[in-house]
Amino acid sequence: MKKSYFFRFIFLVLLSVSLFSCQKEEEEHIDETEEETITATSPLTTLLLRTSQNPGAYDDIIDQNSCASIILPVTVVANGQQVTVNTPEDINIIKDIFNLFPNDTDTLEIMFPISLELFDYTQVTINNQAELDALAATCDVADAEIGCLDFIFPVSFFTYNLDQQQTGTVTVTDNWELFMFLKNLATDDIVSLDYPVSVLLEDGSTVAVDSNQELQTLILECVANTNEDPIDISQFEQDLTTGTWYVDYFFDDYDETDNYAGYEFTFALGGTAQSVKSGVVVNGTWALVEDLKFDLFFGTNSPLDELDEDWEILEANANFIKLKNISGSDGSTDYLTFGREPNTGGTNTELNLFIENLITGSWYINLLEEEGTDHTANFTEYEFTFFGNGSATAVSSNNTISGYWTAQMDSGNLDFILNFETTTNGDFEELNDDWDVLEATQTIIELSDVSGGGGTDYLTFGREPHGGGGGGPDPQELRDILETGTWYVEKFLDDGDDETADFYGYDFNFYNNETVYATNGTEHVNGIWIVTVSGQELNFEFDMDSPINGADSQEYKALQYAPTSVTFITRNSQGQIEDTLIFKQN
Repeated sequence: MKKSYFFRFIFLVLLSVSLFSCQKEEEEHIDETEEETITATSPLTTLLLRTSQNPGAYDDIIDQNSCASIILPVTVVANGQQVTVNTPEDINIIKDIFNLFPNDTDTLEIMFPISLELFDYTQVTINNQAELDALAATCDVADAEIGCLDFIFPVSFFTYNLDQQQTGTVTVTDNWELFMFLKNLATDDIVSLDYPVSVLLEDGSTVAVDSNQELQTLILECVANTNEDPIDISQFEQDLTTGTWYVDYFFDDYDETDNYAGYEFTFALGGTAQSVKSGVVVNGTWALVEDLKFDLFFGTNSPLDELDEDWEILEANANFIKLKNISGSDGSTDYLTFGREPNTGGTNTELNLFIENLITGSWYINLLEEEGTDHTANFTEYEFTFFGNGSATAVSSNNTISGYWTAQMDSGNLDFILNFETTTNGDFEELNDDWDVLEATQTIIELSDVSGGGGTDYLTFGREPHGGGGGGPDPQELRDILETGTWYVEKFLDDGDDETADFYGYDFNFYNNETVYATNGTEHVNGIWIVTVSGQELNFEFDMDSPINGADSQEYKALQYAPTSVTFITRNSQGQIEDTLIFKQN
């Protein structure tokens, strides 16, 4: 028998003796008032039991059950990453994984079986998620622990018999002993606390109480003042309606903060709002709605109409308000931050150019070096695709790895954060980090990160597997690819607008005499095409007759090409991608 359980056993034996043994007639009579005594059914007894019961809330991120705690260690898979929780502090690892990507769907898988310690310190074994869910469903809010205060031990009780004679004293030295003492009170047992009793509050202060009523009031007020909401509503409203706000950050697929340069926002009590730019006033409304959503409306004119959402409040104080909204159409996440400094614009070009390059076409890992050791070979089979909604995939011939990404400017530096699931391939743990962007173009992304050991890791994405063949681009290689088989338009984006549907059903044949023929079985369309080389880029031009001429007469650049897929793009004078045309082989 373990020592802790041996001592608990001895305590219960002594407790039974002190409560139920016969006492001498000369013992003192009760000299407290009835209000100062406690029985098994006293309201204060219930509060004391909830205060001293086994704490179960700290690990709710795992078991979703405030009436029980997991007996560590336990192994879980959080967003695809395996984590072994050895101490309560290790739960922060799971929280950090969940907080890394606010636009993803957090998932947690527990490696069963696990053991739980219930609110009354008894232990049970849970074999699967269904059993855990069933147990969590039995946890009533009224039975959950009261964790906003703690007793400073030791605490002593006087015990009495039915003749109102004091029969002894019981001293408890921790929450377990206090819980067991109160739980084992019989219906006719009478006890009283030996006041004063010292209580430690959440703010670190200590309070001495001298009566049952004072103690009960302190516990009830503590529970009532415990704010489980992420923000204080009254403080939020006070901060919101004080002074002027500016859009510090707005992200909707791209960083669009510059669209709000020069705008000043004020919010008034009663739900009215105003936006002012260059003397032009736009009236709006705001409201706090269900689930702490911040509802904004500034009309239907751009760019203010982009703010018209029910925003989830992530964080708020007197200096900033951070919000997010998950789109109901494609699941992408928008972010909005109000701050106190005026928005002068000119901050988002580098980030947006990086995002456009990233989400257009496929990527391959050409280098992964960890503290001087080359791990590139672990990823040569995988083709990486990054999507505008923040998700990502890495696909090989026999495996698909899902993940998330985000990019952000941090103190003027561009960061690229990756998080891939690791359950089917543990090597992907090596990619999951906050990477500094050293260089980013349409053909290469070079990253670095200072590891925990002080060394530097390097990660490079390129457009071709194994780093490509070297030398300049080969126009004949692209010509040979297009002249093989038939092709269809997988995607056509015209200034970001998806017009792929214009080409549904059409198959394209590219001939070596630089003519192209497309048909959907009913329409037959002819055209011409040409591939040329300009410096380190391949140019692609083609011209089609109606009705599928919406994508032609453009000077495309070949972003990447493979035997079954070719991606062409056009860029504006600022280097930003305007049009994207992707052909796939049938």
